[in-house]
Amino acid sequence: MTTDRTRRTAPALWTPFSRRSLSRIALVGAAALTLAGCGGGAQPGQAAGASAWTLTGGAEETFRTSFQEWNDAHAEEPITAEYFANDAFKEKIRTSVGSGNAPTLIYNWGGDNLESYVENGDVVELTGKIPGMEERALDSVLETGTVDGKLYAVPNNNTQPVILYYNTKLFEQAGVKVPTTWEEMLDAVEAFKAEGVTPISVAGSSQWPYLMWIQYLTDRIGGPEVFQAIVDGEENAWSDPAITEALEKIQELVEAGGFGDAYGSVVADAGADVALVHTDQAAMMLHGSWVYSSFLTDAPEWTAEGNLGYTTFPEIEGGQGDPQNIVGNPANFWAVSADASEEEQQTAFEYLEQMNLDDTAVDTLFDAGLIPAVDGVEDKIDETEHPEYLDFAYSMVQDAPHFQLSWDQALPADQGQALLTNLSQVFAGEMTPEQFQTAMNGTL
Repeated sequence: MTTDRTRRTAPALWTPFSRRSLSRIALVGAAALTLAGCGGGAQPGQAAGASAWTLTGGAEETFRTSFQEWNDAHAEEPITAEYFANDAFKEKIRTSVGSGNAPTLIYNWGGDNLESYVENGDVVELTGKIPGMEERALDSVLETGTVDGKLYAVPNNNTQPVILYYNTKLFEQAGVKVPTTWEEMLDAVEAFKAEGVTPISVAGSSQWPYLMWIQYLTDRIGGPEVFQAIVDGEENAWSDPAITEALEKIQELVEAGGFGDAYGSVVADAGADVALVHTDQAAMMLHGSWVYSSFLTDAPEWTAEGNLGYTTFPEIEGGQGDPQNIVGNPANFWAVSADASEEEQQTAFEYLEQMNLDDTAVDTLFDAGLIPAVDGVEDKIDETEHPEYLDFAYSMVQDAPHFQLSWDQALPADQGQALLTNLSQVFAGEMTPEQFQTAMNGTL
């Protein structure tokens, strides 16, 4: 679930960043927007320096401000940056890294994406090279930038836990209790159906929003070890009983009418799933923290009236997973290209130490209702316009014993796409849990 889910291998970016792409708090474009120059180092007539490519939307304003401040203070070693739409970026970065023409600062999501860079020698180890950044970053987030115990990437924007949002107005009107257990979730579904309200909004057409359900259920039932066995490629790892039960519960929810009748046609990129909640047509939605800014943008009056509630995913009776575990996107990350010159790499190290997620960046993210992936900002939260929400979401990340990266990002691209395709068939009732597990075991 690419930050921007924002995300992803699916057209939506859960896609990391449509899903995964954070919402539209800054300038969003369909094509690359250039701050200065191109990737791959200095251009003719420019001072020597480093380069960076990243995404439009999401934390784009934060990056633009940060790079401009760096360039104003470091005219002899500027950083040139280009901004791309999600799909265009993924294609361009894949080609450039593979050909040795990557920008100095490589924007990525961690997971298999980063591991492949490390395995191929495309990025340099950062352990001890940027101590200030290592100290600033939240531990649960920094872990995603670590491979085999060594640091190769540091967070560069907001952390994106998946949250259960709910319409407080509809809950009050129906006299329904906010669910804290799976049984209470099923009870809430029945109550809202009786009221003629869609219990849960989900963008089934985009596929990747389905991941949030199987991830939380699997973790609550069996703990993070279940998915780790899949990442490690253990034989028949998808056949774990926790995954079987998670899939059964998904189909139980579908059959109970939890998602209504038209969820398969709802598109995340168009914000249709969010709109169902703020137009009082749906009572709940399991989604990444980036959609909070969508509520602020698309339904400011409705949100200001206190109609948006938020809570953690329900517990599963008898489950082995810690109920404080979370899933989502720990953050997006900067890695440093091994093909960059020593001078370019040094510029990158200094930028990451001095400017990445500094006070200015933190303030910009908070202003947008986003959660900086850094430690020790509790006092700043109290001064924001949305202290209750930001404190809740920030505490989720701080207190999480385990923060699981979106599965389609943690797995190789071919496995991630197979996962999305097969899971959508489970939701549609076209595939049994056992058939799903057999199909996914075949991808290991």
